[in-house]
Amino acid sequence: MDRSSLLQLIQEQQLDPENTGFIGADTFAGLVHSHELPLDPAKLDMLVALAQSNDRGQICYQELVDLISSKRSSSFKRAIANGQRALPRDGLLDEPGLGVYKRFVRYVAYEILPCEVDRRWYFYRHRSCPPPVFMASVTLAQIVVFLCYGARLNKWVLQTYHPEYMKSPLVYHPGHRARAWRFLTYMFMHVGLEQLGFNALLQLMIGVPLEMVHGLLRISLLYLAGVLAGSLTVSITDMRAPVVGGSGGVYALCSAHLANVVMNWAGMRCPYKLLRMVLALVCMSSEVGRAVWLRFSPPLPASGPQPSFMAHLAGAVVGVSMGLTILRSYEERLQDQCGWWVVLLAYGTFLLFAIFWNVFAYDLLGAHIPPPP
Repeated sequence: MDRSSLLQLIQEQQLDPENTGFIGADTFAGLVHSHELPLDPAKLDMLVALAQSNDRGQICYQELVDLISSKRSSSFKRAIANGQRALPRDGLLDEPGLGVYKRFVRYVAYEILPCEVDRRWYFYRHRSCPPPVFMASVTLAQIVVFLCYGARLNKWVLQTYHPEYMKSPLVYHPGHRARAWRFLTYMFMHVGLEQLGFNALLQLMIGVPLEMVHGLLRISLLYLAGVLAGSLTVSITDMRAPVVGGSGGVYALCSAHLANVVMNWAGMRCPYKLLRMVLALVCMSSEVGRAVWLRFSPPLPASGPQPSFMAHLAGAVVGVSMGLTILRSYEERLQDQCGWWVVLLAYGTFLLFAIFWNVFAYDLLGAHIPPPP
């Protein structure tokens, strides 16, 4: 029986004859049993949680419809949170007889989601199609571009010191601000093997699980917002510097995930979370320190300023604002949340300011930018 048939059956049975807006949990359970309705275990658990959240053991009709329709509003999640405390339920870690892929899905659930109900909901509703193609495609494209330029320049480390490197149509250079695509395409270029390896590793280890849980649209939006904020921030704060690398997007993903872990520390069940948090912060700080060193104390003579490090910091800011809002809204509509509109307004204001800055400020301030290659 599909979803529409089940909803039609509920209406036909007149489970709410007095139009109170509530349905008795026992009444609905009898309907499920008599018609052998195929509800997955996660939804049955949530049905009990909804009943537990109500003083009279009833279920709000709209919440029942949302549950069957796989929709989860803020009020729905609050009802689940209130009711789940009384549920004597085993965790996913006790689930026996899982295949390799389902064990990986369970691992992702425990890595990303802080609530057991959310983890079970994701585990039972997850489908392998569509796969997390965005982060994999971006990483693959970055590797291919790096290999092409490495072979062409015969240089695999500190490629930005090669005089032909900055001639790429992908690199953001302040002298080419009018070519708007460069504010995004710089993410495909990297300083060298060390930066590419660091970014690719984080994109696959953090970006892919995030995309599996939160979907392509939300994670691609967060990643690209970090990339765009990175180049625009550099154009404002370090006006003479070019930008290369996907660090803006990477730091948006990582900072959002780390902030979500910290804010839900008690609920996160990922192993060795404190040690992994410290290692992640050390690695990210080291990468920023390396970028600062290359910017202000280049180890080799260069024809112009080296790429800026401000994209890392801008990506982190996007992560703890826009990213944290996205990650805390699992299976909820972002447009229904006031905080989401506040974040969008702030980001839109920044974009408008950055556009006007790039159009007028360079001439008004008399900025001396290096000639474009």
